[in-house]
Amino acid sequence: MDLNLKGKNAFVGGSSKGIGKAIAIELAMLGANVILVSRSADKMAQVLHELPRQEGQDHEFLVADYADLEDLSAKVKGLASERTIHILVNNTGGPAGGPIVEATSEAFLKAFHKHLLCNQLLAQTFSPGMIKSGYGRVINVISTSVKAPLDNLGVSNTIRAAVANWSKTLSNELGRYGITVNNVLPGMTATERLEEIIQNAANKSNGDSKTVSERMKKEIPLGRFAEPAEIAAVAAFLASPAASYITGTNVVVDGGRTRSL
Repeated sequence: MDLNLKGKNAFVGGSSKGIGKAIAIELAMLGANVILVSRSADKMAQVLHELPRQEGQDHEFLVADYADLEDLSAKVKGLASERTIHILVNNTGGPAGGPIVEATSEAFLKAFHKHLLCNQLLAQTFSPGMIKSGYGRVINVISTSVKAPLDNLGVSNTIRAAVANWSKTLSNELGRYGITVNNVLPGMTATERLEEIIQNAANKSNGDSKTVSERMKKEIPLGRFAEPAEIAAVAAFLASPAASYITGTNVVVDGGRTRSL
């Protein structure tokens, strides 16, 4: 199986922590040159030291705020003028939770901007280089909510579904060039965000986080939360030459929690 990414450049969003960081590490393990992207220079500087360099890779980071589309555009266009990005990982923190009937128009617009519009900008900027080089992978880290909407995540359910359909459309258009576009749908994963969700749920129920955590694990057939590295392994496979005939699909990585196929 060909998993070798030596000589490939990967742009990984939200890579200062959590799933994004794990994906960056996994891609570097396969030989890719990794460009970390987030708002935190300090955190990315730390992650930079953790990235494998067994193939003599040159890793770096880019400070960017997806809330500022104009600034992001200038930075990534400058990057694309200097080198080809072969692997684009769209990974952005999810919108705040809450019932959809209570969501404001501003909340929807903010999420649409941060997720779909930024993904569109990045794909438009990097896909010409992918086409020219003959190698391209676009991997979107979304949510299992695109298969089955999750309670109390009204804005997220809506925007994640929009990104999934954007991704499918993009895969149809770029397929002729051998570029693949796929979505990774993580379930409950042991990250800071999940810890926040658990604590918020505990606070609302006047309970404790351990009880909430155990209750959530009972919803998962495998009986545990995922480790970020387990999500990253799937993303890295999709980025590799071995996944050359997989495109336009959702890959669920949730321990069996989603009840639909």
